[in-house]
Amino acid sequence: MSTTLTTPTNKIADVLKELGIQEINSGVSTGSTWMRGEGATLASHSPVDGALIGSVRSASRSEYEKALAVAQQGFLEWRTWPAPKRGEVVRQLGEELRKHKAGLGKLVSYEMGKSYQEGLGEVQEMIDICDFAVGLSRQLHGLTMHSERPDHRMYEQWHPLGLVGIITAFNFPVAVWSWNTALAWVSGDVCLWKPSEKTPLCSVACQHITAEVFKRNGVPEGVSVIVNGGREVGEWMSNDTRIPLLSATGSTRMGKAVGAAVGQRLGRALLELGGNNAIIISDKADLDMSLIGAVFGAVGTAGQRCTTTRRLIIHDTVYEAFKQKLVKAYGQLRIGDPLDEKNHVGPLIDTHAVELYLSALNAAKAQGATIAVEGGVVTGKGYESGCYVKPAIVEATPEMTIVQEETFAPILYLLRYSGDINEAIAIQNNVKQGLSSAIMTLDLREAERFLGVGGSDCGIANVNIGTSGAEIGGAFGGEKETGGGRESGSDAWKTYMRRQTNTINHGAKLPLAQGIKFDL
Repeated sequence: MSTTLTTPTNKIADVLKELGIQEINSGVSTGSTWMRGEGATLASHSPVDGALIGSVRSASRSEYEKALAVAQQGFLEWRTWPAPKRGEVVRQLGEELRKHKAGLGKLVSYEMGKSYQEGLGEVQEMIDICDFAVGLSRQLHGLTMHSERPDHRMYEQWHPLGLVGIITAFNFPVAVWSWNTALAWVSGDVCLWKPSEKTPLCSVACQHITAEVFKRNGVPEGVSVIVNGGREVGEWMSNDTRIPLLSATGSTRMGKAVGAAVGQRLGRALLELGGNNAIIISDKADLDMSLIGAVFGAVGTAGQRCTTTRRLIIHDTVYEAFKQKLVKAYGQLRIGDPLDEKNHVGPLIDTHAVELYLSALNAAKAQGATIAVEGGVVTGKGYESGCYVKPAIVEATPEMTIVQEETFAPILYLLRYSGDINEAIAIQNNVKQGLSSAIMTLDLREAERFLGVGGSDCGIANVNIGTSGAEIGGAFGGEKETGGGRESGSDAWKTYMRRQTNTINHGAKLPLAQGIKFDL
């Protein structure tokens, strides 16, 4: 693997100006209004070169209360807007994001560390979900049912839920917010966003873009609220009965804490948590096509996607041949400045992530695994941030403890199977997480077995594509310790609304259901 890095600080100075980013920013806003930010200061250092991009002042508890009160007031008006009119506002936001795609994509790349192409892809996801939500704004439909009683009509309708809390992770600092907000806004909800403290400047940029669109359209203050801060802000939100739905993306440990707090107050929690995703490489697979899916899935975003490919379950008869293809491909990876499009792999988010990566590799060795492609920290001139690591390949067995865990880093475990597809599926399902899965096979029966009852137990199951790169048209989420939440496409919009069943008697009598007689 070759390593290249240029210092990109000067490359994004114009981007920061374009997106309204200053040296010191308030991280608390109710729309066009920015509060002082009386909490702790969050310093955003780029993992690319370690440079300080800017600082964000986080919210105090009193500012949180003020922001939430504005959101509650804004909801009272926003919910009365016709859904297609709300959709028109979201359409304009999508257009504004198109104008800022290059700049916001660069900021995502520089603040988080993913490649510029992936940064652009993340902004494109924002644009796509806006387009999806615009059409959805005219299709928030309910069902009509036949009543057993004469001269009665029964139907269901959907109403706005209220204030939606959103907690996002560093690895997708803008897209996951938009998945929630676009659907929530057309549904008539207002949103309060706690971004990751590791990528606060992306939230400031998104709020500036959104506020401009909202101001042009007379959207009430409080429909889009951001409250930057640390763990305490998430705890305020989790325990706040004024927030009927809390969408949280992050680790399983974090999700369990959020789920317990929200459940105790009988609120709704939409959880998108860890993944330990596998690709089954059948002996009937196209190995060249499989290679592309496996390598991108394993090293994209430096292994910091919830859908990252962490396990390859390879049939014994093609194991050695495919391993050699992988080793050769890894030897061609370029590690370095993510804004340089010649590079494949950028940095991890911070040095703590590097420590976890090294700890996982040491644990794998201690448990008897064999290293097929050595990992390690990339050092030398230009890599002073200490956040660059080499993607590693580890030959392991399914029962190893480290294989059962999710390490947010580019470590790929190779596992063998020698029986039929049922053995491979059993290995794949034998982890606590259940987000994304894939099989590479040209055998129709194997593919259908993988997708059918008793097949993959994940929320996402793919055939002849990898585990990463979900489109917004399908509902995104997983099972087991992944949390069970669904965001983005399909009918995920129902999560952001409350269902109401209505029965209307338009006759002259009042018959009771189930034929009950109650004569006075």
